[in-house]
This record gives sequence, C-alpha cells and structure tokens, in this order.
Amino acid sequence: MTNTFDLTVIGTGPGGYVCAIRAAQLGLKVAVVEKRASHGGTCLNVGCIPSKALLHASESFAEAGHGFEKMGIGGCKPKIDITQMMAFKSEVIDGNTKGIDFLFKKNKVTVFRGTGKIAGKGKVEVTADDGSSQSIETTNIVIATGSDVANLRGVEIDEKQVVSSTGALELAKVPKHLIVVGAGVIGLELGSVWARFGAKVTVVEFLDRILPGMDGDIAKQFPRLLKKQGIEFKLGHRVTGVKAAKSGVTVSIEPAKGGDGEDIKADIVLVAIGRTPYTQGLGLAETGVKVSERGQVEIDNHFKTSVDGIYAIGDCVRGPMLAHKAEDEGIAVAEILAGQSGHVNYDVIPGVVYTMPEVSCVGKTEDDLKADGVAYNVGKFMFMGNGRAKANQTPDGFVKVIADAKTDKVLGVHILGAQAGEMIHEAAVLMEFGGSAEDLARTCHAHPTLSEAVKEAAMAVAKRAIHA
Repeated sequence: MTNTFDLTVIGTGPGGYVCAIRAAQLGLKVAVVEKRASHGGTCLNVGCIPSKALLHASESFAEAGHGFEKMGIGGCKPKIDITQMMAFKSEVIDGNTKGIDFLFKKNKVTVFRGTGKIAGKGKVEVTADDGSSQSIETTNIVIATGSDVANLRGVEIDEKQVVSSTGALELAKVPKHLIVVGAGVIGLELGSVWARFGAKVTVVEFLDRILPGMDGDIAKQFPRLLKKQGIEFKLGHRVTGVKAAKSGVTVSIEPAKGGDGEDIKADIVLVAIGRTPYTQGLGLAETGVKVSERGQVEIDNHFKTSVDGIYAIGDCVRGPMLAHKAEDEGIAVAEILAGQSGHVNYDVIPGVVYTMPEVSCVGKTEDDLKADGVAYNVGKFMFMGNGRAKANQTPDGFVKVIADAKTDKVLGVHILGAQAGEMIHEAAVLMEFGGSAEDLARTCHAHPTLSEAVKEAAMAVAKRAIHA
C-alpha cells in the first residue's frame, strides 16, 4: 500500500511538525495529518507568532509616541491603521507556516489534509472537509493535537464581544475598555497590546497575585510597572457573570473570599483563564488509550501511552503548555523510535512573558525550594545599576539567581526586564551542565550589555556584586 508509514503524526503544531522532521532525518518514512488549512497549530496561526507580531507593533507605537522625544527625536505622532497592522500580522503568519510546507517537502514527509482518528493499532483514518476519507497504515502513531481555549463556566465566547485569545488577535478596532479575565501569560500579553494602543484595560484574577507559579518578587513588582502603562487589576476576584448586549458587555465580579460584588462595563471581554488538552474525536477511548481526569493523554517516561505503538507529546500530555517543550518532546520521541536515547530535561525549560518589560524564568522558585526543604542562597541585581539599561531607557526590573546553599549549583533564574526572554538562555545552558553561581559570575560578559546584570546577580549570590 502507498499509505504505509513507519510513523504518522497527528497534528502539525510545534511538537508535531518538529517530531515528523526529526524522524524523517533519522530515516523513517513519515506522514502527518493536519486539519487546518496551514501547518503550525495554534502557535503559528492564532497564538505565539501572531501575538508577537502585535506585541512588536504596539511596542513600536508606544516608543514612537512616548520615548523618542527624550532622545531628541521629535515630530513623531504615530497613528494606528488596524487594517494594515492585521495585514502585517497575516504576512508574518504566512511566512512561518509556508516555511513548514517547505521543510516537509525537503524532508520527504507526506502530508494528509483532514481530521485524523486512530482506528485501531497501526491505523489512522483521515476525513477531509468534503467528507471523503482515507486510511493510513503505520507502525507508530504520535498524538500531537495540542490544546484549546479553556472556557469560563456559564460564559459563551462569540469571538466578537466575548473573545478568546483568537478573537483578541482579530479586533477590528481598539476597544475603549477591555476586560481581561485571567492574569496569566496570555491575558497580560494581549492586555498590554491593546493598552498601548489606548484601550482602558482591567484585569480580573481569582488569585491574589498575577502569573501564578512564577517568582514571588516578580509577582509583586511587575503589576506596579503594568499599572504605569494604564492596566488596572482586580486581584482576588471571581467572575460571576458576563452579559453581552448591543451597548457592550457587563462583567459581574465579587471578592473570591466573599463580599459585595460589582458590575464592570466594557465593549470587549477577553477570557484568558488557560488552555485544556485537545483530544476530542481521536478515538482514544475506543483504542484503549488512557486519559487523566484533567483530560491529558497519559504517557510513561518514554512518551508511550497505554497502547503499544501510540505515543503523545505537547500540550495534550503532562507538563507546561509551551511550544518549545513540545518541540523537545517531538525530537525525543522521534529519536526513541529510531533506536536512540532521546529525553527531555523538564527541570530546565524556560518560560517567557512577552510583555514590556518581559518576564523570563528557568528552574525552581524560592517557594518551590521552601516546599522541598532545600537550603538556598539568592543573588539579585537591579537593572537600574546596568549602564546599557539606562542608555536604552529600560531601567526597570531585576535578575535573580537562586543557588544551592551547599553546592552553589544554580537551581533557578528569574528575570524581569527588557529582553529577559533572550537573556534567560545563558542560565538554561549553565543549568544543563550543572553549573554553579560562581561559574556564571566568573564568565566574562561583554560591556555594555543587559546580560551583565545576569553576571552581577550571580556575583550577588556570594555577596560580591560590584554595581549594587
């Protein structure tokens, strides 16, 4: 049969397409199944990439409107052309998704368009949009179907007045008042986009802090910086109702710990309370693939499900829902299937919030280590003491290095500041090799760079920072 393969990957998001390419590089005959018109999954089509395009546009708009005059650059009164901005975003998306088509052709990966369903061991049924179907015979299957938007109970997302992240990337005009439900990564990123363009933004969060799970010092300092950008916070509040009408949307909230509620009116509400694994219609129950109570496909340490020959990676399995985590898992499972020893170090997966300033982290937080009973030392350095940060007009934020008290091994690094997402990777490389704070402190850093703040924070672990 022509439709016979060594590996079939269902889903071509970051995890799926990377898995397919790596397996093909290793000599496997590979097929992919994708129901979207373009590859790349949520990330490239309606997530990571388009949101970064709008973040870049909004940051440029804000800098031209507020930051140029201090440097002696006058006459800049930028105007917003939403239509052109959305065209720019689409161009960015197209460039990335078409790149995957090229890579599949280059690596001789066969593409099937349609919705994939596991029809038994070694068999995948693909149903096209027109209802036609075809069968694939395959030795191994990798489920890489990603995740979907988590819904707020009792709230209907119409992608017009009440939107998910997808709708928030497609607004036809700048909202006068945007209410963001959820103070996680997605809510803060998209809230900051529209705040820079002039929207009043109110963030409602059930917890009494933003960015749950991230560093406590960042959670305390970051809201103050966002408030300067015009973002308001209602922390420790639950949403009890959302009513849409022609005149706008009314969001009813009340304190999470009890108390009097209030109504807030807006023209757009963004529901950004997280994401859930997408496994509907895959035939998992019929095939015997076990799924957890949280909807995640259960896997062992080699990404194998409860059924031989079926594997799963990415957002639909345990662990952080991050594109780069999915990519590493895709490479690992491809190498395992080719007889190699692929693995993922889940202790060294960086996370980034692409606001301005950015937030990045890798490894453990202080709260994590306290809960585990691990003694540690902390080194912290403020960007205010960094020459390049001052010259760039980005003096806000800090770098924190956490090291084991006995061995000095770096256990976690947390950064709040401009370009934090780029700087975190020297910490990740150091941690992959089990490096110490002293190793980082004694590594020569070019001057003047923002990365010098990382060196200074490492020096501060031993209380010997120079510029603090």
